[in-house]
Amino acid sequence: MRYWLGGIGALCLAGVMATNAHAQIDYNAIQIVTDKLGSNLYILSGSAGADQNHQDAAGGRIGVLAGPDGVLMVDSQYGQISGKVLAAVRRISTAPIKVLVNTHIHIDHTGGNAFFAKQGALIFAREELREEMLHPPAPGQPRDPAGLPNVTYGLGAPLTINMDGETVDFIPVRAAHTGGDTIVRFRNANVIMIGDFYRNFGYPFIDIANGGSLQGMLDGLDMTMKLAGPDTKLVPGHGTIINRNDLIPYRDMIIAISDRVRQMVKSGASLQQVVAAKPTAAFDAKTSGGLLPAGTAGTSADRFVAELYQELKTTK
Repeated sequence: MRYWLGGIGALCLAGVMATNAHAQIDYNAIQIVTDKLGSNLYILSGSAGADQNHQDAAGGRIGVLAGPDGVLMVDSQYGQISGKVLAAVRRISTAPIKVLVNTHIHIDHTGGNAFFAKQGALIFAREELREEMLHPPAPGQPRDPAGLPNVTYGLGAPLTINMDGETVDFIPVRAAHTGGDTIVRFRNANVIMIGDFYRNFGYPFIDIANGGSLQGMLDGLDMTMKLAGPDTKLVPGHGTIINRNDLIPYRDMIIAISDRVRQMVKSGASLQQVVAAKPTAAFDAKTSGGLLPAGTAGTSADRFVAELYQELKTTK
């Protein structure tokens, strides 16, 4: 599907984390940091230290493509800081905000959807993401209907938008971090925003409650490696900007830890026994943020191990 916009004005861990996250965030302390990655492509990040769940940078990163056709945004951050995000966008461009695409459902990436829809943005996302918003797996804060995606797409060919001299591909990924993940590729800038199925701050987060899966995460990493060239900048939702070579040790780590958990599951070990065995131990020292708290799930390492256990226990 192709659009041209130049002419138009664990264990339900996700639900638990979403419920508890707001009490752990000092929204007033969050400032928006802007980095330029291309001639008209920018990345917005929340400042560090105000968000206990994402201590490296509050919330998820936002992409901003700006030019004469208007503004295209990737993700919308927490709704509580929408005014700050808008101010940062307006420092880049005063053009109308026309497009907002969501990489996945989590509130630090979609919380500002309704706000930016009311600014005029048309929201794009996977069909699965819209369904997840309409039918959440666990009770939580009601969603403003204005924040629901207007244009949805499935697992077929990428949806491509030509705007502001850039070709932008919304590339669907099989259930990975969630069941409705999207990679966003800016062809001319040679930048790919990969959402949260890769992160180098903390261990991977497979949101099983919202349709994520181990195999989907591995498939998404393989797809990204094929899409990226040697000089492509890969922008994760959390952590530092990387290149495709950085995906290899990350994938190898996931496989190594999941193999250890799988062996323990086959031997009949309980969840408590598997977590206590510290299957991530060989990687803890080199995984930034891996031993920091991750909501009520314990550390980021504990959460990842519990997610692997839940999935492998079900599929053994």
